[in-house]
Amino acid sequence: MSTLFFDSSALVERYLTEVGSTWVAALFDPSIGHTIIVATITQVESAAATAARHRSGFITQPERDDLVDLLALHFDANYRQVTIEGSALGRAVELTQRYRLRGYDAVQVATALVVNEQYMAAGLPALTLVSADNDVNAAAQAEGLQAENPNAH
Repeated sequence: MSTLFFDSSALVERYLTEVGSTWVAALFDPSIGHTIIVATITQVESAAATAARHRSGFITQPERDDLVDLLALHFDANYRQVTIEGSALGRAVELTQRYRLRGYDAVQVATALVVNEQYMAAGLPALTLVSADNDVNAAAQAEGLQAENPNAH
């Protein structure tokens, strides 16, 4: 049992068939009992990825709508959502200057760092950031986080 912080690039692999989808699906097996943490913005980013897949013709509109509904259901029932704090935003700005990160990717890493620090302060085990973005994983690891790329499995 682990605590996993999913960014949108990894979470979307639960909903859309991609290279790491099988590995991601295994992480959501209830018998394993992982705690899944997501930043609140991840729902918007994941819905946008689903819409992009529809616009490019890979899924139908009904499939898109069903996936967005399932995503909303999972956000309400299965994920521990964390709000993006002001301290995380300032840290995200700093991360964009040190690493090759897009804006929301920096926010995801910064939020994972803040949550990890809270876990460690409470005596809980460190979390693992799960991202399908190599730049996100490199920045997270450079900042001391464990990181996993679903596409490597």
